[in-house]
Amino acid sequence: MSDKYKVVVVGGGPGGYLAALRAASLDLKTAIIEKEDLGGVCLNHGCIPTKVLTHAAGFNRRLQSAEEFGFDIKNTNFSFAGLQEKKKAVVSELTGHVEELLKKGKVDIYSGKADVLSPGRIKVDLQDAETVELEAENIILATGSGEIYPPIPGLDLPGVITSWEALALEELPESMAVIGGGVIALEMASIFSGLGTKVTIVHRSERLLRRMDMEMVRRLSTYLRKSGLQIMMNTPVEEIEETENGLKLKAQSKKGEETIEAEKVLLSVGRKAVFGDLDLDSLGVEYSEKGIKVNSKMETTVPGIYAVGDCTAPGYFLAHVAYHQGLVAVENIAGLEAHFDGSAVPGCLFTEPELACVGLSEEEAKEKELENIRVGKFPFSACGKASCQGETEGVVKIISAGKEQEVIGVHILGPHASDLIQEGTLAVDQKVKAADLASLVHPHPTLSEAVWEAAMAINKAPLHFARR
Repeated sequence: MSDKYKVVVVGGGPGGYLAALRAASLDLKTAIIEKEDLGGVCLNHGCIPTKVLTHAAGFNRRLQSAEEFGFDIKNTNFSFAGLQEKKKAVVSELTGHVEELLKKGKVDIYSGKADVLSPGRIKVDLQDAETVELEAENIILATGSGEIYPPIPGLDLPGVITSWEALALEELPESMAVIGGGVIALEMASIFSGLGTKVTIVHRSERLLRRMDMEMVRRLSTYLRKSGLQIMMNTPVEEIEETENGLKLKAQSKKGEETIEAEKVLLSVGRKAVFGDLDLDSLGVEYSEKGIKVNSKMETTVPGIYAVGDCTAPGYFLAHVAYHQGLVAVENIAGLEAHFDGSAVPGCLFTEPELACVGLSEEEAKEKELENIRVGKFPFSACGKASCQGETEGVVKIISAGKEQEVIGVHILGPHASDLIQEGTLAVDQKVKAADLASLVHPHPTLSEAVWEAAMAINKAPLHFARR
């Protein structure tokens, strides 16, 4: 006899476990299958552990300017091992909390590898070598994503690591070369640079962060270089070799052959959808290399089978997108009308300073040939709160268009950009007029005043920054 469920979720990452929790809250009999650790990449090897290290790197940077605020800190000792213990404690606490929530919600947890035999039937090879079979009226695939490995000779050498291994290092390397120019590459580079490692970014393309506003990326690049990061653009890596002191990258730039030596090489060129070795072809689930095809209800091409998170197309590769897609899938299963609309999804880069965005970039707005495009900007150097805390790098940029000057894009480079962007998300999602955003009362002194002033700048009227 097999156990029968209303919902079976394959994958215990953000999209999977939140879908299971929502299903439980709707009194649907639910099971979740995870072959590794609950929380997926996000809680165990991504979002959460990196933010612990990001906070530590920021702490170290604050110490460098402590004298400006009257502190005499000359002899400070840093323990990388101590930081790793803190990281492990945070990860353990949060993954344990997820397991506790699932159990309290009466979600059955199966630790093992899932095999969807047919719509409605799932075999699970449990970690204790037993096998069970589950019946499910509805299946939600949340199988996540994996690292992309380009064809570079030497990637299998000791010392070539991904972000997973970087987060688990026992000793802080003296030098590191980071291959890649996306979000994860820049975050990891910022972390290790902030902790004292000499970091060189080696990127094959002519620009970093291809999905973000070009002006903001250029500004960020300037700040990263000022902080000590070396960034080599248009420099594809051709080979990695071992040396007596570590590793050597051979690359080609416009100047010719380049050689970069480093103790560790961090590979971070992107992620791709993975399907947990499921035979999607035999199931009839339509997919491509970009991910599983879904509609706005998160339904696949097979009735009763849904997909959420990184394994779907187009790939957002964002935990908060997986969260919302998981909710949408379950609410449709429960008979509620729910849809996922990706037009107002915030993206956050946790470098120093942070970069966050939502909606269209200035380039995208121009490519769409929208009418009456306007751009309002306000620098954090003119923001009182930013000056008070010595974090004046960066700018808020708001883009509006049309007769009503609705906000179509918000881009924030600066302190706590990841927290400030939600006001922009609301503005883009609800098609708020720039004038209405400017009319909102913002508390003083706060960083949010920079958003207010940028909104006012749409109509050429920032108050605390002299107009040119």
